[in-house]
Amino acid sequence: MNYFAATTFLTSFGEVPALAAWRWDLAAEFGHIPRLNDSQRRIGFDGTKVEDLNKSPVFGRLRLTMGLPQDWVAEFAFTPPIEINGTHAHNLVDLGFGRRLIDRASWSLSLRAFGQHGSVRGDITCPKQLANVPDLTLNPYDCRAASRDRFNLNYYGSDLTAAWKTGAWRWSGSFGLVRTDLDVQVDALTAGVRDVSHLFARGYQRYFTLGAAHDLGARWSVAAEVLYVPLHVRRSAGAPRESDPLASARLQVRYRVD
Repeated sequence: MNYFAATTFLTSFGEVPALAAWRWDLAAEFGHIPRLNDSQRRIGFDGTKVEDLNKSPVFGRLRLTMGLPQDWVAEFAFTPPIEINGTHAHNLVDLGFGRRLIDRASWSLSLRAFGQHGSVRGDITCPKQLANVPDLTLNPYDCRAASRDRFNLNYYGSDLTAAWKTGAWRWSGSFGLVRTDLDVQVDALTAGVRDVSHLFARGYQRYFTLGAAHDLGARWSVAAEVLYVPLHVRRSAGAPRESDPLASARLQVRYRVD
């Protein structure tokens, strides 16, 4: 749960924008979701069942940023409910506030606070293509129908971003801390039994980003960053705790409205 929640973190893509009050811009952003191997997906039924977790190679959202009085900036982001391989976002929204603490000609230091609420829904524990397949090699848990699972992706956190300029490029590095409040509600029919397991994951996650941005004229700009989230996993009872971090490349295209 923490691995996939981390792919949705509302990172800054650089310093907090300098926007006059009530001025705004729009951005589209995408993040790579690394493909998990069979060992990483073997998490169902106490670590014996391989789950269908490689639903999409990317996560995307739209972000609106608006200037507020006193140099504050508000952010609102929304993930469209586009269905990909049987899963889709459901009311997945983000809200953030930030401002530059230090603003010099060649460098700046920004602080933000943000949060996310919503879910992803789909056939994760029992994929549609396996429903009622009689071959127990392909369908070892006898899925009778596509599951209707719900993954709630709620979190809140803050980050600190240092940015500096070299010519036409703007470089940045961030450190963030996120409090996750995640849960999965399973709804799967297997071998005539309905599985309604409810799983929780709550805790604090750190993350780091390194990125660069470049203006493409007066209104357009593009930014890229690498997100790194240290994570650990214990794959079975009594097994050692292993490092299994998330590393994700991200891209943002921004349009500034005068």
